Amino acid sequence: MPKSPEDLLDILKSLDVAATTFDHEPVMTVEESRRLRGLIPGLHAKNLFLKDKKGQLWLVTAEEDRVVDLKRLRRQLDAATLSFAKADVLWDALGVRPGSVTPFAVVNDADGRVRVALDRALAEAGRASFHPLDNARTTTVSGADLLRFLEAHGHAPVIVTFSELGGDAEPSTP
Repeated sequence: MPKSPEDLLDILKSLDVAATTFDHEPVMTVEESRRLRGLIPGLHAKNLFLKDKKGQLWLVTAEEDRVVDLKRLRRQLDAATLSFAKADVLWDALGVRPGSVTPFAVVNDADGRVRVALDRALAEAGRASFHPLDNARTTTVSGADLLRFLEAHGHAPVIVTFSELGGDAEPSTP
């Protein structure tokens, strides 16, 4: 069974991650979540669950306004052709449903099947907000704490710098 949001919040606490969680109506898209902006601090993310042609799974977490050009990103990640993975693969790999995709879901990937690509802006943010495995909540943490969480769960991310205009990406290690 996948971890619950409460399990995740307990894990964050055990890692001494300062987290604030907000309850709200379920949101499925970035557009729907924009209505919450006055209530929830920090940068906000969009999450893409992708599969490359060789079968490698990728969780790409980018600041919500970033352009993500999959062809350019593929080259930067040295991945095969990228496409969106199916919902059943998402559930099997990360234990979440569409609309609840989050970097916190790596807590359910004990086998390390998913590689993470994280926007540098989120990694360096004083506060960044993500769903805690449930799209009716949002949890705010620092970028440094998010990195610590990912690394503690064996998912040190590839840090990607997305340009504001063209969607170009430059990877680096944290």
